[in-house]
Amino acid sequence: MTVISISLTDEILNEIDKLQKELEFSGRSEVMRAGARMLLADNKEKEALEGRLNSVLLLIHTQKVEGTVTEIKHKFEDIISTQIHNHLREDKCLEVFILDGDAARIKQLLRLFQTSGKMDYVKLIIA
Repeated sequence: MTVISISLTDEILNEIDKLQKELEFSGRSEVMRAGARMLLADNKEKEALEGRLNSVLLLIHTQKVEGTVTEIKHKFEDIISTQIHNHLREDKCLEVFILDGDAARIKQLLRLFQTSGKMDYVKLIIA
């Protein structure tokens, strides 16, 4: 098995340690492998999507990245039916996008939010 090195914030590392204890993983590496498998399976599922879709996209982000959200969403007005913006605790925001359109466009939108590096949480739910 190949050994790799990754950098994590203290907050993420603490969460991984809690998860390891709660779910009784043998170590941090097992937690990371399980997370990687879940991400790969989710990505494979999303890649297989095609045709016209109805879906919901959830985002959680800090208020300081509002500009990034606005910039991205304006490029996808053709598939965004509804957007709900809500302020959460501290400086966090929740965005709920109701999407209706071609799977390829929905996947583009999803990927831009995922790869921006500025979102705390991104989840696409297919209806």
